[in-house]
Amino acid sequence: MFKALPRIRQLSQHIVQLNFPARFPNLPSSGLSAPIFLSSTRTMATDTSSKITDWVNPADKSGEFKRQTSAFRNFISSEPGAEFPPEKGRYHLYVSYACPWAHRTLITRKLKGLEDFISFTSVHWHLGEKGWRFATADEQQPEHNVTSDPNHPEFTHLREIYFAEDPNYSARFTVPVLYDKKTKRIVSNESAEIIRMLYHEFDPLLPADHRAVDPYPPHLRSEIDSSNDWIYNDVNNGVYKSGFATTQEAYEKAVTQLFASLDRIEQHLTTDTKGPYFFGDAITEADIRLFTTIVRFDPVYVQHFKCNIRDIRSGYPAIHRWLRRLYWEVPAFRDTTNFEHIKKHYTKSHKQINPFGITPVGPVPDILPLEEEVRAVI
Repeated sequence: MFKALPRIRQLSQHIVQLNFPARFPNLPSSGLSAPIFLSSTRTMATDTSSKITDWVNPADKSGEFKRQTSAFRNFISSEPGAEFPPEKGRYHLYVSYACPWAHRTLITRKLKGLEDFISFTSVHWHLGEKGWRFATADEQQPEHNVTSDPNHPEFTHLREIYFAEDPNYSARFTVPVLYDKKTKRIVSNESAEIIRMLYHEFDPLLPADHRAVDPYPPHLRSEIDSSNDWIYNDVNNGVYKSGFATTQEAYEKAVTQLFASLDRIEQHLTTDTKGPYFFGDAITEADIRLFTTIVRFDPVYVQHFKCNIRDIRSGYPAIHRWLRRLYWEVPAFRDTTNFEHIKKHYTKSHKQINPFGITPVGPVPDILPLEEEVRAVI
């Protein structure tokens, strides 16, 4: 179904001639939020050999960014006797508006009409040496749920929730976190699994119109799973592998595969799909997972992560049209997108990429109106 367009094949051949292989080895699909490698627990922020802001293991000479595996993999289930049953008001999401992995959960929560069932808090946009932190009193935006931790008012950082669950936790403090207020436990920090919990496990409690929303319909599951695998590796994670690479070879491998897969998506949206969305007339998980990367692409990834072979608005007309339809026509996508948090987080948290923390003004606007087209640059 999917084929690479000639222009990216030509680019790949050029890269090969520079002795940089065009293919990146397949990695297992994951839905995790923030990256990679750490060693110690409560002292990690002061360990200069492996800080929380070290996106690539300093000892890894390949220079490749490698995402960690989620540690908490419990499930909300409507099965009798389940440890975490669906209940109104029992669960809380900790997210960052900046994070594409956490963004998935906010979109799904709104698509399924779960706003009154699952509360949420967004951390502040800045990611520092102690990880994500909650907004201070003068930084809070209650209208956007950017507040202190409502479940632990004494906590200042997300890491404290992790340590309350496991005092010996030694990995990265990622978002999203799905938290059980009743048992005071972390249910999951794996976004790919959290969104699937939200698809159906609360359905017995929902009205018919929200029960009917099914981003993972049985007849499309094999196609969705297949697209998830390569889009996760090449695009969702590919922008990070490009941006955090510490060798030229690692960067070339990642960015080439990223744009080969963007061309593959462009062709699919142009010729293969029979509706406005990735798999036709209904929004599916494929749209949710891809949107959170593409909406950040022009505002951040083009310049900050050096994903600059072309941008979305001038280089990929079908992807650009798909993106704007979701953003402007579906409130679950538009209302959960916060460009201020997105741009400030990346540009002011990644000191090794942008040491002076200067946030570029453009592109202007962050996303174009639905009716405004840009002349494609081929």
